[in-house]
Amino acid sequence: MLILGGVFVFFKRFDYGLWSQKFCLTNFTEKVLSLNENKFHLMEFQVSLKSPQKKFQNTSLERAMQILCSFTFERREMTLAELSAHLNLPKSTTYRLVSTLNDYGFLKRNNSTRCFSLGLKLLELGGIVYNSISLRKIASPYLDQLKDRLGKTIFLGILQEDEVVYIDKKEDTKNPIRFSSEIGRRRPPFFGMLGQLLLAYLPEIEVDRILEKYPLQPITKKSITDKTEFKKKLATIRKQGFVIDKEEALDGITGIAAPIRDYSGKVVGGVGVGFITSSEDGKGVKMVIGEVCKTAKAISQELGYLREDGVRIF
Repeated sequence: MLILGGVFVFFKRFDYGLWSQKFCLTNFTEKVLSLNENKFHLMEFQVSLKSPQKKFQNTSLERAMQILCSFTFERREMTLAELSAHLNLPKSTTYRLVSTLNDYGFLKRNNSTRCFSLGLKLLELGGIVYNSISLRKIASPYLDQLKDRLGKTIFLGILQEDEVVYIDKKEDTKNPIRFSSEIGRRRPPFFGMLGQLLLAYLPEIEVDRILEKYPLQPITKKSITDKTEFKKKLATIRKQGFVIDKEEALDGITGIAAPIRDYSGKVVGGVGVGFITSSEDGKGVKMVIGEVCKTAKAISQELGYLREDGVRIF
């Protein structure tokens, strides 16, 4: 059986708890922004909150979470005194906590009003979660169609925390070749077609930082281990708009992948196909490239990205 690593299924379970010194809230109204046809809609829904059974407890961290959860749509800004009174905490303790949250971008201080509000770091983290979930959901039918057309294994991947994560995989039951791996396993950023593809669209300074953190390693005899040569390949990927990984990650296996862009033009993921190198001649490889690029373009359009003749159209 052939192994292709790093399949990640995007199912997570969250237990939420809002604690005060006297009671735990059991019903919390959460409002979120959802993106639908490039328009933001405000939705409100009820989330049931249960008291977690805590074996270990970090009081400072818990109080910091209380501060963040104190903000609502009706109470978007609060002074230090208001936060202290709301949570029944000493001002000195509250000050230390909000100062740290402010330093990390989780809170923002208005110097004129001396009020604190939620910071952009939360929006950034929420965007990561939203893009991962929505990308998988939006891409799924297109991946199925690509699988049916090619009869090959299809992968959807993202770059998360400087590592490649596969968030979906589609296999044709008629295909005798099976690519399998542990669910949730991560791969180095330079690994395979999707790793190279996603690195190619990062700023050069980011690529240098990541390769410093994860030095190039030989996975097969055809793996690129020279940094200069590797960066030349990244430039080629950007120029042609797709990547061909010919046995650089797995012996006897070729991978072809193309980028998926969101409404802003940013590359947020990649769609790839893995197959036995000897199963396709030059003409067949060109056909696969065309199908993969067409699928990536269709998914990108669903995310709000349109491009014709090099001009982005909104």
